[in-house]
Amino acid sequence: MNVVEVKLSNLKRSEFFLNDGFNLSVNMNVIVDSSRGLLFGEVIKVFDEISKFSDLELGSVVRIATKKDYYKNDNNIKKTDFAIKKCNELIEKFNLSMNILDATYNFDQTQLMFRFVADERVDFRNLARELGSIFKTRIELRQVGIRDKASEISGIGPCGRILCCSSFLTNFDSITINMAKNQNVSLNPSKINGVCGRLLCCLKYENGVYDELKKGFPKVGSYIDYKGDNVKVISLDVLKGKIRVQSANKKNYEIDYDSL
Repeated sequence: MNVVEVKLSNLKRSEFFLNDGFNLSVNMNVIVDSSRGLLFGEVIKVFDEISKFSDLELGSVVRIATKKDYYKNDNNIKKTDFAIKKCNELIEKFNLSMNILDATYNFDQTQLMFRFVADERVDFRNLARELGSIFKTRIELRQVGIRDKASEISGIGPCGRILCCSSFLTNFDSITINMAKNQNVSLNPSKINGVCGRLLCCLKYENGVYDELKKGFPKVGSYIDYKGDNVKVISLDVLKGKIRVQSANKKNYEIDYDSL
């Protein structure tokens, strides 16, 4: 028995599943039992140590996918084009302020899920009922954030690389303006916002390093004694170990943290 990470078909995310008895390796297609029912996916990693997953509620691998399963999944994906088209027609009919991001069937078509973005909460009960009567399956409409939309569309970030959210990020951590301030980054929105209009996800990556390096540094705005003078701390450069201070006569200069 082991655990495998599976990239779910037609979805960006991957999930972990318990594998009991199948000889699985990377790149193999499998049918898994998930919270959405049966799903088709591809194994991207195999874990022999399962104790680390003891706190997770895992689905299970049902079987190794057959050629017939592959074609059925491919057919499911093709059917979603019509589902999206019909859903957009109904959105216009009911005059709803929402934009469909994508649609996905589970493997046996017992559920059809639409993900959408909207500026506020949407009453989609009539939409769901009509979709259910058309497609004869359980309908789920799930509102997602603008970051999810950016991850699907993709693009190039200010670093010149493909957006993190469309290449490797599967979960969006909470990003705050304090992280930009902590790293002494310009608070100009064009500098700290991503293509989604939200704060850059990468502000999270190094924030812990800055928190660690700042331990022992005086706070900006505080006063410290330096060579007999009571000077005010006006900025920090923790990477270089520098502190910019202002003397009583309003003269600004830089000092080394190690010299304190």
